[in-house]
Formats: sequence, structure tokens, C-alpha cells
Amino acid sequence: MPDPRSPIDRFILLYALAWAGGTIGYVPLLSILLPVQVAGLAGRTTGVDWLAYIALVGAIAASLGGILFGYLSDITRNRRGWIVAGLVLSCALLVLIGRASSLPGLVGAIVAWQLGLNMMLGPLAAWAGDVVPDNRKGMLGGLMAFAPGLGALSGALVTIPGLAEGPTRLVIVALLVAICVVPVLLHGALVLVPAPDAVATPREAREARGRALQMWLARLAVQVAEATLFAYLFFWLLSLDGSVSDSGTARLFSAILLVSAPLALLVGRWSDRAGQPILPLQACAVVSALGLVGMALAPNLAAGMLAYGLFGLSSAVFLALHSAQTLRILPRPDRRGRDLGLFNLANTVPSLVMPGLTMAIVPVAGYPALFGLLAVLAMVAALLLRNMRPSA
Repeated sequence: MPDPRSPIDRFILLYALAWAGGTIGYVPLLSILLPVQVAGLAGRTTGVDWLAYIALVGAIAASLGGILFGYLSDITRNRRGWIVAGLVLSCALLVLIGRASSLPGLVGAIVAWQLGLNMMLGPLAAWAGDVVPDNRKGMLGGLMAFAPGLGALSGALVTIPGLAEGPTRLVIVALLVAICVVPVLLHGALVLVPAPDAVATPREAREARGRALQMWLARLAVQVAEATLFAYLFFWLLSLDGSVSDSGTARLFSAILLVSAPLALLVGRWSDRAGQPILPLQACAVVSALGLVGMALAPNLAAGMLAYGLFGLSSAVFLALHSAQTLRILPRPDRRGRDLGLFNLANTVPSLVMPGLTMAIVPVAGYPALFGLLAVLAMVAALLLRNMRPSA
């Protein structure tokens, strides 16, 4: 376990808290508060269309913002300054979003907020690569796995009946974000991991770019499967058993979040001690594929939920550890922020691909065909990682 007396381990703990703060910054808004606000402004009939439009332009702004501000933090060599500016701007815009009284105004506020949020998240992601040595990146990924659960918990907190209403909920979210992020800014490690002195040969540069591309494609393959199941799990479960409720699906999601975080931490610590950073990623990709095959073949609800649990746990561990291990294979330490912004496209592209993929397959061939394709993608991820050297 992390030793708070160690400067690096202390930074990792505070960094994981800050990463959870970044997740808290968007999960309650995008999953609960924004749909409610859009429905209030547009009504239920047109609200779905407006919400889809907001999600699209928001994803584009987030993608561009991650690349831009990561790159700016590279060339200015000032991660903290950009993180502070992004924290202040995104929290202020959260409050503004809660007070938006028109749909065009809400769209503009969301775009500006996405840029402010990624002004914080882009440099924050790169900062871990500057400070955390390779033999601690497994533990870093494991601790980062707690962020989604804390994001979901924050959404449940601000929607407790009687606690707060309307814009006040987003004020509470902004305060939670600040509480989580400020400690690492005040007490985070100052010493950076030195960049290699030797200039890479053209061959070494090509190999480094190749490894980075393999990691990116592997994440994209698993992320497409994860995003598809996140959006359509309820409808699939309903096709197995018409009595399935939305609350039962939510409990299944919650159970996987609760179990996956400590599991990712255990696996990440093992990968550090064993010097095997890539092997757990390969294993998780294979298990994800097996879970998807089980879903495709599931004869009833119980078998389907068990197979989804296998997929959900393994994919969650894969994505958490992948985020940290990516830091070791980026080809240029001096452009780490920019490259991580490009890597983040693997998280946003699936939200654009997934609806069309699902609608093209399910009406024609059913969910088993969709899950079969997603299983192939997960196996492709495992194959892409098979020749990655532990030292990479």
C-alpha cells in the first residue's frame, strides 16, 4: 500500500484524490443534472434531441481542449498554473450552467465549461507522467480506479431530497471539485522525473511511436465495447427479461464499480512488484472478450448478468491501469500533455461511433451479433499488446 511518508507515494495519493475531483466535475452534471435541466427548458419531447446535440458539441470541445491545454502546459513547462486556471474557470462555469435560462445559452456554457475542465484535466494527466516513476504506475492506475465510483457517489449526494435544488446542486459540485484538487496543488511533489538525455535514433523514434499507437488502438477497442454496454445495457437486459427495472440495472453498475476499484489497486500493485506492466492489460482484454462471448450466448437474465459482471470488472480494471501505463510509452516526455490529449480521443471517439454501430447491427442481427463483434475488438486489444516489452 502507499506510504504517506514517501514524497512520491504522498503525491500519488493526493493526485488520485485530484483525479477523482476531476471526475466529480463532470459525472453528476452529464449523467443527472444536465438532463434534468434540459428537460425543464425544452420539455421531454425535444429535450432528447437537445441533449444529444449538447453531448456532441461538448465531446468535440473536450477533445480539442485536452490537446490544446496539454500542449500549452508542455511548452510553458507549468502544469500547476494551467491546472489552477482550469479549476477556477470550470468551477465558475458550473455555477453559470446552473443559472442558464435558455437552451442556446446552456449550449454555450457547456462548451466553455468543457474547455475550462480540460484546461485542468489535460495538464493534470501529464503531471503524473512528470512525477510518478514507472515502478509506481501500477499503484497510480489502481488508485485512479476509485474516481468513477466517487463521481457516481457525488451525483447521489447532490440529489438527496431536501439537500439542494436547481443551481445550488452545481455549487456543491464545484465545492467538491475544489476540495479534491487543491491539496495536490498545495502539497504535490515538486521534483520531476528527468527526461532521457540521449536523443532517440530514427529507428527508436519509430518504435516509440509504434508502441504508442498500439496502446491507443488497444484502448479504443476496449473503450468502444465499454461505451456500448454503458449506453445499451438496460435495453439488452430488458430483452432477456421484461421485468428488469432501471433500479436493478443501476445496482448492477454500482456493484461493479465497488468491486473493480480495489481489484484494480491489487492488480496494479502486483504489476509494479512483478515488473509486468502490460501483462494485466492483456489478461483483462482476454477476460473482457470472454465476458462478451458469455453475454452473446446467455440464455437467461442470471447468466447475462454474470457474463456482464465478468466483462464489466475486467474492462474497468483494463481502462484504469491503461491510463497509468500509457505514461511510460509516450514517445516524447517534453510533449506529454499534447500526446495525452491525443490519447484521450480514444475516450471520446467511441461516443460518436457507438450509436451508429449499435443501430446498424442490433435491428438486423440482434444483440448476440453486436456482442460477438465487441468480443473480437477486445481480443484485438489483447493481440495489439502481446509484443509490448515490459520496459516500454
